[in-house]
Amino acid sequence: MPESKSRKKPAYVPPPAKSAPKTNPVWLVPLMLTLMVLGLAWIVVTYITQSQFPIPGIASWNLAIGFVLIITGFMLTTRWQ
Repeated sequence: MPESKSRKKPAYVPPPAKSAPKTNPVWLVPLMLTLMVLGLAWIVVTYITQSQFPIPGIASWNLAIGFVLIITGFMLTTRWQ
């Protein structure tokens, strides 16, 4: 009985190597840390002064501002490489 032809697979070609690792923008880490510390300080000042400072007229919204600053800082950590 005749033998069937074998199928040849194409040769494996590895993907090209990356030229250089990506780096962080210069402003990323300082901004990220500043936002998180500023948000924490905002919340601490709000609790210590019983919502009279940093902005006296908005009462408990001072806490929301502090948390937004902290969350924004944490969102910037996703861009950190």
